[in-house]
Amino acid sequence: MHQVIYALVTASTTDEALSRAADVFDQLVGAAPQAEAVFDYYVTFDDDSTTVAGSARWGDLPIAVPVASEDGQELLERGWQATTREFERNLERIREGVDDLDAAAIMRDEDLVRHACHNLGAYRGPAVYLYDEFADGVRHRERLEQLVGSNDHLWIVPADVHY
Repeated sequence: MHQVIYALVTASTTDEALSRAADVFDQLVGAAPQAEAVFDYYVTFDDDSTTVAGSARWGDLPIAVPVASEDGQELLERGWQATTREFERNLERIREGVDDLDAAAIMRDEDLVRHACHNLGAYRGPAVYLYDEFADGVRHRERLEQLVGSNDHLWIVPADVHY
């Protein structure tokens, strides 16, 4: 499966933002030392060498833009909406499972309730769409506002990831 995730990094130029975001994405695919992979691979939107990922799959997205720009705000909102949507989907699956299933059925992961519990608590991986420059998932609005509000040089870099 593919999805677009976003790295929020401090930078002064597009090249610097791409470099810092590559460090984030490398951690998420386990390419960095002592990093645990939560995705198989990534492709940033400056890479036109593939026909199955990045722009070839999702169309043209900005390569890297300041969060304060119009494009940056649009990417940030896309990432946050995807995070919120995934959180609510998993929460609803858990609520329904707890209401409808007994403990044995939940233990067997009937209706993927245990999987939804895992996703709801995940700090990284397919349930999280925004990452800070330490490859930590941005999981709540206060953290997002803290990142955006405290940094005039914040850039957002999208990447297509496979898991």
